[in-house]
Amino acid sequence: MWREAQDLLKTIPGVGDVLATTLLAMLPELGQLNRKAIAKLVGVAPLNRDSGQWRGKRKVWGGRANVRAVLYMAALVGTRFNPVLKGFYARLLAEGKPKKLALTACMHKLLLILNAVLRTHQPWTPECHNA
Repeated sequence: MWREAQDLLKTIPGVGDVLATTLLAMLPELGQLNRKAIAKLVGVAPLNRDSGQWRGKRKVWGGRANVRAVLYMAALVGTRFNPVLKGFYARLLAEGKPKKLALTACMHKLLLILNAVLRTHQPWTPECHNA
């Protein structure tokens, strides 16, 4: 069962043995939660700091730091070799977003792709993602 899940995760460009093993060991909820819950659990969901009339900046914080650290490196590799993440990252930079913000958004997108792959038990393909 673990090997099958690891092989499914590794169909995504940018995902290797380290990320797949870390996700399976430290994030057993992957594939069972919805997109908002899994993003908040890992700590890549933008949370607001509002109070009354005051509107603060949205930041990512909390969650499982060890999973987030490994996901960061996978997103960094994904922005070079994964066609979906590469285009998404380039679009955000073209819109004038800071590089760190764009990379965090790629982490979020990669996590949602990983969650969907395990939920559907189907290997990832760019055509499937775009549909």
